[in-house]
Amino acid sequence: MERLEELSARIKKFNEDRDWDQFHTPSNLAKSISIEAGELLECFQWNDTNYNMDNVLEELADVTNYCLQMAQVLGVDIIDVVNKKMDITEKKYPVEKAKGVSTKYDKL
Repeated sequence: MERLEELSARIKKFNEDRDWDQFHTPSNLAKSISIEAGELLECFQWNDTNYNMDNVLEELADVTNYCLQMAQVLGVDIIDVVNKKMDITEKKYPVEKAKGVSTKYDKL
């Protein structure tokens, strides 16, 4: 957790130093998350097994960076957000029904 807080502080300082917070509305950040997720997906466009790990990690970092910025702008704790969603997901996909299958929760 301490490392996540340090990373969030580093991202915040980076943006403040450049006066970029003015551009980081929830809408703009959501667009950026989607764009970067598309670039991450592009790393696997033509091959599921032979991909460039350096490119994958760069795009993964970009997606994560924008997600952390979104949490900052919304004033929420990303750990709390993810834990709340995990609570919901664990109920939707109980181990005894979901183990080893990729079936959507409403079809289990």
